[in-house]
Amino acid sequence: MKRFFVAALAIWAGAAYGQTGEYGGVVGKTLADSKEWWPAPVRPPAGAPNVIWIILDDVGFGAPSAFGGVIRTPAFDSLANNGLRYTNFHTAGICAPTRSALLTGRNHHAVHEGGFSHIALSAGFPGWDGRIPSSAGTIAEILRDNGYNTFGVGKYGLTPDEEATDAGPFDRWPSGKGFEHWFGFLGSQTDQYEPDLIEDNAHVAPDGRHLSDQITDKAIHYIARQKKFAPDRPFFLYFSPGATHAPHQVDKYWSDQYKGAFDEGWDVFREKVFARQKRLGIIPASAALPDRNPNVPAWSSLSAEERKVYARFMEVYAGYLTYTDFEVGRLVNYLKESGQLDNTAIFVIIGDNGASKEGSFHGVINKPLFGKPLTDEEAVRFNLDSLGEVGTASGHQTNYPLGWAQAANTPFKYWKQDANSEGGTRNPLIVFYPKALPHDGSVRTQYGHVIDLLPTTLELVGIPAPSVVRGVRQDSLQGVSLAYSFTDARAVSRHTEQYYYIFGARSVYKDGWKAETYHHPDIIDLTRPGGGDSTKYGWDKDVWELYDLSSDFNERIDLASRYPDRLAELKRQFDADAVRYHIYPLIDWADVLKRRFHNNVKPFAGGPAESRLAVGSGDAAAGSGGTGPKDAAAGSGAASGSVSGGVRPGGSAAGQMGPGVKPAAGTRQNQ
Repeated sequence: MKRFFVAALAIWAGAAYGQTGEYGGVVGKTLADSKEWWPAPVRPPAGAPNVIWIILDDVGFGAPSAFGGVIRTPAFDSLANNGLRYTNFHTAGICAPTRSALLTGRNHHAVHEGGFSHIALSAGFPGWDGRIPSSAGTIAEILRDNGYNTFGVGKYGLTPDEEATDAGPFDRWPSGKGFEHWFGFLGSQTDQYEPDLIEDNAHVAPDGRHLSDQITDKAIHYIARQKKFAPDRPFFLYFSPGATHAPHQVDKYWSDQYKGAFDEGWDVFREKVFARQKRLGIIPASAALPDRNPNVPAWSSLSAEERKVYARFMEVYAGYLTYTDFEVGRLVNYLKESGQLDNTAIFVIIGDNGASKEGSFHGVINKPLFGKPLTDEEAVRFNLDSLGEVGTASGHQTNYPLGWAQAANTPFKYWKQDANSEGGTRNPLIVFYPKALPHDGSVRTQYGHVIDLLPTTLELVGIPAPSVVRGVRQDSLQGVSLAYSFTDARAVSRHTEQYYYIFGARSVYKDGWKAETYHHPDIIDLTRPGGGDSTKYGWDKDVWELYDLSSDFNERIDLASRYPDRLAELKRQFDADAVRYHIYPLIDWADVLKRRFHNNVKPFAGGPAESRLAVGSGDAAAGSGGTGPKDAAAGSGAASGSVSGGVRPGGSAAGQMGPGVKPAAGTRQNQ
């Protein structure tokens, strides 16, 4: 009986310690008969570095100076010059699909994010319901379970609307996906001065400063607090500003630095950037610039009024990007001055898709995209009359016109949402970790995709992909680690196949070949009178094209008629992928706007509703809440004018982080 009783106690003790297995001690009837045992604390691998993922929003390949653009990004320049530049890296083509794939290491339909988590942009099908399953653990969950602290700031974009209130449930908030702390917003876009803010599991009131200023302060605060209490524990930071998604809002201090810089127009901009990209080795010396997209007019054909309005849109956008770079530099400077930079691996994805076409033909200041279309004359006059609001706190929908979107995507065609095109899906990647990786700014051309960053990070820090996360068996990772390319610029690409699909636009890549089709109606069609006419467009009218990206990286020469068998093979592969990853049924923008489908769960009273759409009307502030006094230590160590990323090899320190003094903290800008 005694033996049975002791065995029963031992079984009970093992159950009490829960999921991790048997109890390692002895439980007797008395303390003298017992032997204590404590589970070993979870520790990261020895020497595991801090990890920072930075992802910007709606930045085209040809915008930042780090990849040949004419918009100044000195912080990114410094990281790239002291790290690696990846020029053949891809996103999903729009924000939520990209972010779900990035955080999970799996294709976006495979984790149910075919569209968005918004009520009107999700559907009751396995690949479309907007609810990331627990079987697809995030990078934050994996690192947290392996001894990291995990923080996130900025845009999340993956919480279903009806769950985005202070009542929860919170399992699909960042806190339910592995982030121990989060400060930012849950939707796809938000006003930069009146953001729909949350911290951890509650909404909080904005303090009037630009959102990028607030999230940088909070990121520094989280890191500083950990360094104080657990200096030997590594951290993971997901830094995801709302920039440069609409609304384009930034203090005039930044936008006015570009006064007159774009008066020559988008055609000259493209030519300048293209030449710079060749000089930097970002693109082949033999490359040719594609023609303007069919719906972009020549700059010389525009009226003086149009040129005035459109140039100001781009001045604001450029200032917005340079300011965002400044805030990244402030974070990097803090790491350097606190002695943490050398032990921090930083991955920078400059954009979650190509430059945005959502400003349509004439740009947008305050008119919701889904409102009644204006005539060309009405749109130009409306914007001219409201020109003083572009970029200010009053410009709640500011977004530039199509011509600038293609220019920012140089050297590619098309733009955001166009999952058929490199212009919609190819974004710059910087990898910075000079302690262990090359730090000469060299270029890597291996094919990559956002699903590759999770396995890359795990390999870098020495953590195997888990088979179980929080008791849930995990689906296999679908990404391929890029670590093989870190020290071998000529390594053969290991990511050899990839599908793309965003609301009708679709493509499939295999071993350098790509089949694609630009589906109509798209968002641009639907902003024009009669643009949604189903007799003009349809699935049966889609025309497939074929490109050899190994010799034609920016898709200039359609080879469909020359190689019909190869095209047919790739189309069969797309069909197989559509079944495997739950792309079917095919859903396009016409389906969305006609409300043929929607999530039938109503949001709670007072909660965010369709005002949080990815495109269209601005975000409604949710929840009143309140914040405590700003932590005086937050950001206190950041020298906003110093150098980021160390010293360029063989030369002097890189240039100043920002072109001048930051506007006074705590003041409301653009009033």
